[in-house]
Amino acid sequence: MTKILVTGGCGYIGSHTIVDLLDNGYEVISVDDNSRSSDTILDSIKEITGKSVLNYKVNLCNVEETKKIFKENPDIQGIIHFAAYKTVPESVNQPLLYYRNNMCSLFNLLELSQQYKINNFIFSSSCSVYGEVTDLPVTEQTHLTRTKSPYGNTKKVGEEVIEEFSQVSDVKFIALRYFNPIGAHPSAKIGETPYLPPQNLMPILTETASGKREKIMVFGTDYDTRDGSCIRDYIHIMDIAHAHTLALNYLFKNPDTQKYDVLNIGSGEGVTVLELIHAFEKATGQKINYELAPRRSGDVAAIYANNDKIKEKLGWTPQHSLEDMMQTAWAWESRSLV
Repeated sequence: MTKILVTGGCGYIGSHTIVDLLDNGYEVISVDDNSRSSDTILDSIKEITGKSVLNYKVNLCNVEETKKIFKENPDIQGIIHFAAYKTVPESVNQPLLYYRNNMCSLFNLLELSQQYKINNFIFSSSCSVYGEVTDLPVTEQTHLTRTKSPYGNTKKVGEEVIEEFSQVSDVKFIALRYFNPIGAHPSAKIGETPYLPPQNLMPILTETASGKREKIMVFGTDYDTRDGSCIRDYIHIMDIAHAHTLALNYLFKNPDTQKYDVLNIGSGEGVTVLELIHAFEKATGQKINYELAPRRSGDVAAIYANNDKIKEKLGWTPQHSLEDMMQTAWAWESRSLV
């Protein structure tokens, strides 16, 4: 089997991608220092797939410890790099923490991928690289404006570093720009577990439904949208996970492809905050206590993806509906309420 190194394998997107890779015949090893995750997720992955995954508890900013992983696994043929700090408000308050962690880990992996001749590399990027957009839907050719946070800028600069590095190395890269991942594995054995109090809408929504918080705040009711609330592009976590498998498949089957490419991963449709709340209520039967509030600084009115390129290049299409996203997210949240 083809061995893939997944960094941040115990995280939200990393763990779901490991499941998809295993289900599609890949062998996987993980590296995650578990500073913001738990390695117990690997037990859940084994329950789902029947396969054990070795995790190296290593901080990727430590180049010598990271190098040991490559020395012990000379048959690694591909890397998917998720490991990064990702909380936007924290990045605003501690920008150097984010630049040091997210960039040093990337630099080390790029050097080691070249040293150990691992020529297939998938980079976990984000729609946050687009900044404030005026034309929708967003395509991969949309001009990148100033990002809204140091977190977003680490992804933007990371892409720039990778593109420049690709011109002088044998490594082929695909950067996947996610929009808003939500939901959980259909088994409800793995899902989103924020390290810090959640800032993303979906875990706040499910925590409100479960009684962990009193209400959800809807920031902004006067945007130029269908109901005045912000529009975002929500995509099921397993659709995002499968895109990584398809991206690896593409690189392995097309060794002479271009050295660097970027692809949006989004549903291609925008959903307002209020529409998402009502969709959750309809899909789960749970009534949500929400409160309308003034706009919040830093929020863009609307952003959603044009996903034509990933459909054409990888043959990827979203398989999960908005109802699936709501039901699986609630199943994951409510597992502890039984």
